[in-house]
Amino acid sequence: MTTILAEARRASADVHPLVAFRLAALRGRSTPAVIAGAGLFFFMTAAFAVLPALLDGAQSSDRALSMLLLLPTAYLAFLVTTTFAIIGAGGGRELLPRDEGVAFPVSPTTDHLGALMLVPLNIAWILQGWSLLGLTAFAAGAQNLWAVQITTLAWLFFGTALAQAIAWAVEGVRRLPHGSWVVKGGGALLALGTVSLVLADNVTAALDQSPTLDAVVVALNGRHVNGRWATGTAVIIVGGVMAVAVGAFVAHLVARRPPLEELQADGRAIAPRAIARSELAALVRTDRSSVWRSVPLRRGFLILALIPGLVAAAGQLEWEMLPVLPGLVASGSALLFGVNAWALDGVGAVWRDSLPVRPDLVFAARVWVLCEVLLVASALTLVVGGLRAGGLPTTSEATALLATLVVVSLQVVARSMHWSVRRPFAMDLRSARGTPAPPLAMVTYSSYLALTSTLTGMVFAVAAQADDPRLSLVLAVPFLLAAVRRLAITRREWSTPDTRAYVVATVSTR
Repeated sequence: MTTILAEARRASADVHPLVAFRLAALRGRSTPAVIAGAGLFFFMTAAFAVLPALLDGAQSSDRALSMLLLLPTAYLAFLVTTTFAIIGAGGGRELLPRDEGVAFPVSPTTDHLGALMLVPLNIAWILQGWSLLGLTAFAAGAQNLWAVQITTLAWLFFGTALAQAIAWAVEGVRRLPHGSWVVKGGGALLALGTVSLVLADNVTAALDQSPTLDAVVVALNGRHVNGRWATGTAVIIVGGVMAVAVGAFVAHLVARRPPLEELQADGRAIAPRAIARSELAALVRTDRSSVWRSVPLRRGFLILALIPGLVAAAGQLEWEMLPVLPGLVASGSALLFGVNAWALDGVGAVWRDSLPVRPDLVFAARVWVLCEVLLVASALTLVVGGLRAGGLPTTSEATALLATLVVVSLQVVARSMHWSVRRPFAMDLRSARGTPAPPLAMVTYSSYLALTSTLTGMVFAVAAQADDPRLSLVLAVPFLLAAVRRLAITRREWSTPDTRAYVVATVSTR
């Protein structure tokens, strides 16, 4: 036990210099931007935790009762989505990239704590956390709100720690011989079970049995600051600490096994195909192969395409509300690699740039493949979400969905390619835990894309209720023109030798 405690203390102490190491890389305006962003985060968190309780109808209205009934589902949704997000990331993001950490004695416990620390640096986690705080505040009211929100924060900690531990366990199974097939089979069974619940209309009955109901009851007891609240909150916190410890133990087991799925993909022999008919077709084929042969990108794509659709189907979202989904899915898909698209080449970027091909064709091929990924993911989400949307969509709803699909995809592609040229990063995308940009940059990118795409989706959600389906087509024109204009500007920048050399030199340094 003494050895374990000593290891825990050493691993915890190692987290601080690693964080300082990452922050030391900030230059110029990045440091004040990070400080301002942190201040904004804490301000918004306090606002979501307090202000809803001061609104008219808090705790006493029918709307507050409806939100109270939704709280157990919201608590469960936070746990489930966080778990799948970390599983898709191969056990969580890395505080220190693995190729940089080889020369340093970074223990798996330190890696685990760093990954746990980086989980909240995700716009999906942040928005869900704010939503839980806001829903709880409005449903509970202002009486002893501090105690109620302590329990909510304890649940956020417990849910995140448990999700991290589960993700490490799944990654450990995946690294066993034939483990990837076991994980895929388990995922397929889980998906079939969810679909069967949806088709049998038993979702509500299943959610009524959610264990998160006890956590909500504990939080509501905070209004009276009684013994049940104190005991329940303490149990949640202790459960979170135990989940952290279990996650560290599993992380040690995972670290002893190589990532077989990634290594097999890297060492697989690929039979050559017939020569492409044109230079553009050859470039598109190469870029497309780089995406779909990548284990991490395929894994992230499936999670992003299926989970939102299943949630929409379980909630029986109507057709007029579905236009909000493509923007969120497209934004998430772009965060797989699109926001730093040239990093997909890695060290091969120098070779790619030496090919006797016009730069604008290289740019067009990357745009084409990124559009494909976004459109396929968004379309799959709409198909799954539309299974329980109530019959076939009207002409206005179908037109709005199609317009949203095209507009948000092109918007996200235009902004992603702009960032890829203006702010390239040397990142390793071969690892399932790799990201196309540093954590703080990813927060900025995800926040911007989520906000703009959601607002665009809301515009077309309103247009879906109009009698004239041509309204959606008219509204799509200015969005498309703005996106095409941004793409044209970025293409000209990419065609400049100095800019292209800077991008290639940056992404190929790893």
